[in-house]
Amino acid sequence: MIIIDVKEKESIDKALRRYKRKSQQIGVIKELRRRKHFTKPSVERRAEVLKAAYKIKKFGV
Repeated sequence: MIIIDVKEKESIDKALRRYKRKSQQIGVIKELRRRKHFTKPSVERRAEVLKAAYKIKKFGV
């Protein structure tokens, strides 16, 4: 959990801006989106292999 200390006479907007910046720096939203749907490791590996095969076929890399 992210904790932001609101200083005296600090506006809510500034505190909110600091909260958003801090959450973006530590990647909270990205991690939540990644964890939203679980994919089995075998499925992830298969997608990775198919992507590599596509790149080889398309670009000859």
